[in-house]
Amino acid sequence: MEFYSLSKAYLEHKYEEIRNRMTAAVMQLSESQLNWRPGEGDNSIANLIVHIEGNALQRISAGIFGETDIRDREAEFDMVYRTKTELLGSIGRTFDLLSEALNKLAPEEWLRTMQVRGRDTTVFDVLNQCASHFSEHLGQILYLAKLQLKDDYVTTSVPRVKRTDPV
Repeated sequence: MEFYSLSKAYLEHKYEEIRNRMTAAVMQLSESQLNWRPGEGDNSIANLIVHIEGNALQRISAGIFGETDIRDREAEFDMVYRTKTELLGSIGRTFDLLSEALNKLAPEEWLRTMQVRGRDTTVFDVLNQCASHFSEHLGQILYLAKLQLKDDYVTTSVPRVKRTDPV
């Protein structure tokens, strides 16, 4: 039970960190910057966020909860245009779904196996893979934001502290 509690607390923290940093990056950008692609075969921030939501829907809604899988993975990488509001909604839905999974699943369900790409995988592994996969895409999102904003980019990893003491 202690392993479950520690793992759940870790994943809650990790998902919240990814959500907050992704949101902070999106908030710094214009809609054209969110939809900008560095090259013809590259993804925009919008593509990456749409892909993350699709992955969560497939792995959590369809995979863990057994709902109908409606994901069209290839369409996630087409030339998409999303407003900032739509992207923030997508981030919210994605991480709300992850939070729901953590709160809904009983400890014994974490060891249940399911098929992912033809392999037996535990629910626990799927929840960890989401954290890992989304962290990778967060890195891409942060890089694209920094690439466009240059010196105006505000880091998302170090909390801003207002300095009150004299320098």
